[in-house]
Amino acid sequence: MRVFVIAMECEAGCVRPFLRPEDRLIVCGIGKVNAAAAAQRAISEYGADLIINAGLAGGFGADMNPGEVYEVSAAVEYDFDLAKLNGTAAGVLDEYDTPYLEVESTGAFPGAILATGDRFNDSEGDYALIRDELKATLRDMEGAAVAHVCKKNGVRCRMVKCVTNVAGKGSMTGQYENNRELALGRLAAAMKSYIG
Repeated sequence: MRVFVIAMECEAGCVRPFLRPEDRLIVCGIGKVNAAAAAQRAISEYGADLIINAGLAGGFGADMNPGEVYEVSAAVEYDFDLAKLNGTAAGVLDEYDTPYLEVESTGAFPGAILATGDRFNDSEGDYALIRDELKATLRDMEGAAVAHVCKKNGVRCRMVKCVTNVAGKGSMTGQYENNRELALGRLAAAMKSYIG
């Protein structure tokens, strides 16, 4: 069974019209804990064998633009850091040897690495970590948590993200507010072809 784990109702509106009768949709709320709880519910309650996470994201590629759609190939929790305890790099989860959680890709859209953390900001420190160390080109607040739960449960995971704001092209918050409707329209069009 396919279960869609979506953070916000506006993003769920991009998915809902294209669901099959047997699909399920969980609108979980923003943040990693909400996303992880919803992913586990999808598996435990609905018996999901594929979880699809779709939504809006920030971009970190100089050539990226608002409204572009990407399929995530790997995700990382950039705000997870055990370096002072065991010397691992930022994003490396306990008992893992890489920061990256693999995500299934269909090749429907260009691929990207997604960095997930529980903060929305214009922090240059976060930008350097995400872009330079982790080589991620997208950032959100849910995706890697969904991927983490899927990995723990042996369940397939896919993600589609549409860019609302791009680092280095002005305030991330201002861009998000200005480009949200554009991105939601593009995400809806993408989901029609992706899941319809």
